[in-house]
Amino acid sequence: MASIEEFVAALPKAELHLHLEGTVEPTTLWKLAERHQTPLFHAGRPALENLYRTEDFTGFLEAFKTVCEHLRAPEDYERITYNALRRLAEQNVRYAEIIVSAGVILWKQQDLRSCFEGIEAGYQRARDESGIRAQWIFDAVRQFGTTAAQAVAQAAASLRDRGVVGFSIGGDERQAPPELFRDAFAYARSAGLRLTAHAGEAAGPDSVWSALRVLGVERIGHGLTAAADPRLVDHLVEKQVPLDVCVTSNVKTGCLSDVSCHPLRNYFDKGLLVTLNSDDPALFGADLNQEYLLAYRLFGFHPEELTRLARNSFLAAFLPPEDKAFFLALFPDATRSRVTG
Repeated sequence: MASIEEFVAALPKAELHLHLEGTVEPTTLWKLAERHQTPLFHAGRPALENLYRTEDFTGFLEAFKTVCEHLRAPEDYERITYNALRRLAEQNVRYAEIIVSAGVILWKQQDLRSCFEGIEAGYQRARDESGIRAQWIFDAVRQFGTTAAQAVAQAAASLRDRGVVGFSIGGDERQAPPELFRDAFAYARSAGLRLTAHAGEAAGPDSVWSALRVLGVERIGHGLTAAADPRLVDHLVEKQVPLDVCVTSNVKTGCLSDVSCHPLRNYFDKGLLVTLNSDDPALFGADLNQEYLLAYRLFGFHPEELTRLARNSFLAAFLPPEDKAFFLALFPDATRSRVTG
């Protein structure tokens, strides 16, 4: 008889909403700060500790920016990619679609291809050790504008043959609505990239509608505020548009006042195609297994429902049908075994 912790640990999972830079833990950031002799290093460890105390969305964006500023060489990207994938493999994550802040790399005037070579090297090390598979989603930053977003889409298209599967926009929805990025998404679509966007996180349901209707996205990152529009919820159910749900993230960024108010349970019961994700686990202090345990303990998801969430993560992935079938075959009837605790 397995404990719930053992059950979740053994459950095959995919992680579909994970920012590479958000996986950088304090110990790694401190080593990078020391290596590059950054202001954070000279400010001392109290400054490092404060960085990981996210209280609102603006504070989170500042912390994320600081982490990005410490990634200055391909070796830095290799290190954090290897660390991220190794930790995912330890949680029995078999497949991940990892969001790379390509817009930030270009904004820093770094050589994106060289940085991506570091990412590839870290991935190869992790895959050789654990067998974990990964693909990459290049993310543009809303606040950087439309020209920058177009550059990210072009970079993503140029690396499609090296595992870059998708294009997305993140950042602060309140500063730049989806409509501004129509052309960048149209270009990405024409290049064969899969499309997703952060929407309904810090802005209302109109942001989700626009991401769907104007940008033509196939998956919604967060979708927290969709709950405020019953017509939108019905649409998401009817079209089975996947939602990358990130419960802990929504609380840590201040987008939700209390975790018990999260619509995860309601979404699931209504038939939305929801997946659980950790978003920025190092900054928020919760990995993917902890998100599943939260669903069990706070929202009453029993083991069969947790298994459905895990299956959803592969169904919603940007994978061809044969690869989805391979991963879905990892769910034998044994996953319905009795659980305690």
